[in-house]
Amino acid sequence: MNSDTQLSSKSCHRVTNETERGSKSPSTTRIEFIFALASGALILSAWLLQHFHYYSLSVPLFLAAFVIGGYYKAKEGLIDLIDNRTLNVELLMILAAIGSALIGYWMEGAILIFIFSLSGALETYTVNKSHREISALMDLQPETATLLVNEQERTVHVSELSIGDHVLIKPGERMAADGKILRGHTLIDEAALSGEPIPVEKKINDEVFAGTVNKNGFIVISVMKKSDQSLFQKIIDLVQTAKDEKTPSQQFIETFEGTYVKVVLLLVGLMMFMPHYLLGWSWTETFYRAMVLLVVASPCALIASIMPATLSAISNGARQGILFKGGTHLEKLASLKVIALDKTGTLTNGKPEVTNLILREDMNQDYFLQMTCSIENLSNHPLAEAIVNYGKKNGVISFGEVEKMEDVIGFGLDATINGENWKVGKRSFVGEENAHLFFNEQTSQLLKEGKTLVYVTDATGIAGVLALQDTIRKETIDAIQSFKKQGIYTVMLTGDHEDTANAIQAMTDLDEYVANCLPEQKVHEIKRLNETYQMSAMVGDGINDAPALATAHVGIAMGGGTDAVIETSDVVLMKNDLTKITKAIQLSKRTNRIVKQNIAFSISVIVLLIISNFLGHVSLPLGVIGHEGSTLLVILNGLRLLRG
Repeated sequence: MNSDTQLSSKSCHRVTNETERGSKSPSTTRIEFIFALASGALILSAWLLQHFHYYSLSVPLFLAAFVIGGYYKAKEGLIDLIDNRTLNVELLMILAAIGSALIGYWMEGAILIFIFSLSGALETYTVNKSHREISALMDLQPETATLLVNEQERTVHVSELSIGDHVLIKPGERMAADGKILRGHTLIDEAALSGEPIPVEKKINDEVFAGTVNKNGFIVISVMKKSDQSLFQKIIDLVQTAKDEKTPSQQFIETFEGTYVKVVLLLVGLMMFMPHYLLGWSWTETFYRAMVLLVVASPCALIASIMPATLSAISNGARQGILFKGGTHLEKLASLKVIALDKTGTLTNGKPEVTNLILREDMNQDYFLQMTCSIENLSNHPLAEAIVNYGKKNGVISFGEVEKMEDVIGFGLDATINGENWKVGKRSFVGEENAHLFFNEQTSQLLKEGKTLVYVTDATGIAGVLALQDTIRKETIDAIQSFKKQGIYTVMLTGDHEDTANAIQAMTDLDEYVANCLPEQKVHEIKRLNETYQMSAMVGDGINDAPALATAHVGIAMGGGTDAVIETSDVVLMKNDLTKITKAIQLSKRTNRIVKQNIAFSISVIVLLIISNFLGHVSLPLGVIGHEGSTLLVILNGLRLLRG
């Protein structure tokens, strides 16, 4: 990820400076559009007056078109000249238009201003639309905490917490700070950090992290880090740091523009004097040829080589459910060498499902599911929800009355139905010895496959075992194979344990996986891939993926992901379909091919016109036609990307 998204780095319209000074307000962007369109209307009116031979009336309209259409671009060019003391394309275009007017070619100069201002307004609009915010991420960080002072509760701002303070965390609240549990026993939803949907059991002396959610019991933690040093705050800092970095391509384009403008102005300056003394041209001819040079050397066709093509590709992608936040990211996808993918919610559906059911020989499946679902229906644990859904799919239409139930946090449920005792939970909860003897080979195999086992016992003993797993998305395998065909190396970065990661790799044929990854570790892995493969992408859907998305060259968010990760990413898949990435890569390659065609063509035309002007074969009207014609052709070529 890079600095704020922009349609074409700097290009003809000083996008970089806009980003550095802050994005323009929507009202300013609308005014730019209105000014550009008003300039076009004035040009049309002036042309009509000329057509009917009202030449004196047309000049004020052309002058108004110059002022209105060129106001914002001239302002930006002058501000950049004053602030950075660098010449820019804005000034070059304004000088070309003024030069055309000075020798009587008002129409040509006004058209140059109109095209330049309209394309500038379009690009500014795109930049503002793609401006990133991380407010969604910030919202998940608690603002207040319940501080315990002599066992008395006091509400304070998290910034007031000091290391060693005791903080009470109630059920449903987010952790106010990184700390260690002093009292209590609970389940904590750490999806904000690990991306895994299943809550983690926490007891005394276990670490907890700011931003994670306390699911069940009351706990008291001892603060280990101040709020600005928490793991959650580090995620935010990583995103902000990565956003401020500029890519080499952006820096190259900035350097190219400055150099090009200086060279053109130097040539124009020489052209205004040297031919008179060296070739014996008249002063009129010398000045005329200098103005023609200023027009034909203006790089509008070169700039238009990129923007219309990029806009067309972005529009095409949007119709296919692929949202590009700028042309820079669209361009990079064509060079992709490695793609890292989060597991939960990206490769998988993000919710556990029952995949296997093993029953005791004398146990009836319908009765087993009826009893188990009646108990699990009273729990809000993700595994319980998956078991209830499985029961409903297999004929359970009503639930029995549970006479008594105890939720043993971190272990399972102990319930009584029709006077019979049932237990649903971990192997240690129902009895290690019985569990070890029950279908040992089958359960061992299920564990090797990375599945979670839930044991169910009745008065006789273990009645059955349910195996659950976060299932692979139906399009995941096709997407992985497609990446491989394009020579892209695939890596899974997951917060899950080794067995599960190994099982997912076997099912999807991924090239590599890294298990037990927290956000900071994911960033480290992305940096490693950046160094090894030069062009990387990261795909994720959770807040825990945001730093990695920001560190990768291209961050891709799944549409079902959190607001924070969508805001942080460069590309958003509006539907959770990994095969869309393949289409995005193909569109990127098509775009780059057309852009290269446009650049080669526009440079060839500029060189040809400059040479012809030196030889005296190009008049100002013909120069404008060549200049505008080449611009129109590259725009039309770029618009081909709207199809398919």
